[in-house]
Amino acid sequence: MTNTFAHRPAMLVSLLVLACCAGPVPARAQGRDAQRHNEEPTKANPAPAEAGTLRYGTDLEGGLPYMFEDWRSPGRLIGFEVEVIEAIAQEIGRKPVMVQNDWDKLIPGLSRDLYDMATEGQEITPEHEEAVLFSVPYCVTGLQLCVRKNEFLINTVADCRGKVVGTLKESSAFHLLNLLGVADIRAYPTEVNGFDDLINGRLDAVLFDAPVALYYGGPRPEVKFIKPEISRIAYGFAFSKEKKELLDQVNAVLMKMRQNGELRRILERWNLWNQATANEFQDFGASATEPVMYDEWVKHIQPKSGLEQRVKRYIGFLPLLGKGALLTLEVSILAMLLAVALGFLLATLRVYAPFPLGILATVYIEVVRGTPVLIQLFFIFYGLPALGIRFSPFWAGVVGLGLNYAAYEAENYRAGFLAVPHSQMEAALGLAMTRGQAIRHVIAPQAFRVVLPPVTNDFISLLKDSSLVSVITMVELTKTYSMLATTYYDYFGTGILVAAMYLLIGLPFVRLARWTERRLAIAQPQQRR
Repeated sequence: MTNTFAHRPAMLVSLLVLACCAGPVPARAQGRDAQRHNEEPTKANPAPAEAGTLRYGTDLEGGLPYMFEDWRSPGRLIGFEVEVIEAIAQEIGRKPVMVQNDWDKLIPGLSRDLYDMATEGQEITPEHEEAVLFSVPYCVTGLQLCVRKNEFLINTVADCRGKVVGTLKESSAFHLLNLLGVADIRAYPTEVNGFDDLINGRLDAVLFDAPVALYYGGPRPEVKFIKPEISRIAYGFAFSKEKKELLDQVNAVLMKMRQNGELRRILERWNLWNQATANEFQDFGASATEPVMYDEWVKHIQPKSGLEQRVKRYIGFLPLLGKGALLTLEVSILAMLLAVALGFLLATLRVYAPFPLGILATVYIEVVRGTPVLIQLFFIFYGLPALGIRFSPFWAGVVGLGLNYAAYEAENYRAGFLAVPHSQMEAALGLAMTRGQAIRHVIAPQAFRVVLPPVTNDFISLLKDSSLVSVITMVELTKTYSMLATTYYDYFGTGILVAAMYLLIGLPFVRLARWTERRLAIAQPQQRR
């Protein structure tokens, strides 16, 4: 016991250092509102409903041409829907606030009151209209079938039978392919991945909304469009059925924009005006607006062949990646502190508590370890509100990851407790310590030295698993990478940059753990540092 007490100050110093790393978190955590669409898209978290704001949900990953980051002004959003929303917000006297969410969860997010309306090409269908309310259409389009330029056997969508076809999951295109009997359908979360696989020969064809195909496939010389467009798709903003008054206001503005030509000018700027929309608006006049935004986009995404140009692009990514990295670090540190504290309690109950409490701790550990952390995050964020328990996305991520990793930390600590000879407890009790004092002052410090390596390893794992919080509307480092990579078609260079950032985030904690191990070691054998 002498050696244990001698090294206990070093253990306490290490724990204080870990706690101090989370020092600046609370101030930031208290103000995690969704950003305005002109400000810091990587902080996109649901803002509380406030008078004077218009919260809209969207997914910036694969958001072309609806809304995406302005390459000329990082941190600012552009897109044809952004311009429409700006006009609506100005007309009704509100300030637009963007809320990030995965595309297939945008409509479910309305019932969670994450935002006032769902955007980004929401298709007005009978199935959707049973669940939510829709505005009048602001754009009408169709589905575009695309193949490789050297493909001549696929000339209609019916020719896709027996072929491998990619499309967006939970979309009209996916259901159409199912109805046509296409057996091998690859569903993608973002369209750019579908076009990448088409070019690389993994797919025979892709079927996406025409605006998406125009921006993701049009600039690529390897892609060929099969004309004409298929089906009819009307885009509208989606509202929960409790937002009828707001829907009426938005409809009034959209009708005014359709009548005065403002909506047509926006669509023409983005090269999205077509015959179907003209029929919907009953506007058959000659075009008077050049597709300047589409032309600028095509010019911008031309391959950057020079090293200097690529380096400048990656340097431009750093502010957004830095914000994502900071959020990742905050979530990881707070979740790990929760996991360590709760894990220690669970292990203590399992090893030293009376039988009923030990059984409860065991049940918790086995249930949590036996279910996916992704399911647990969904349950905490989307399920608990049904019981009146609501967490913000940030704290849902911290609680979800913390509760999950607590089960693993409990097993680490249990192994540490069992590694301490039973005679240590007997000696402590013989010195007139209570059982709690013996655990706190004698057993736990020795167990800590044993479990430090696996706890450090779990923190690195948690740091990487923090990417899962993107499913509950948070934009951390991995989600930022996905948004940048899909926007610029660059998974390779951007991926190396993000991997390096994860490595740099984790290294200080690895070094801290090794320093603590050396300080706590009874003997210090020669080892490579």
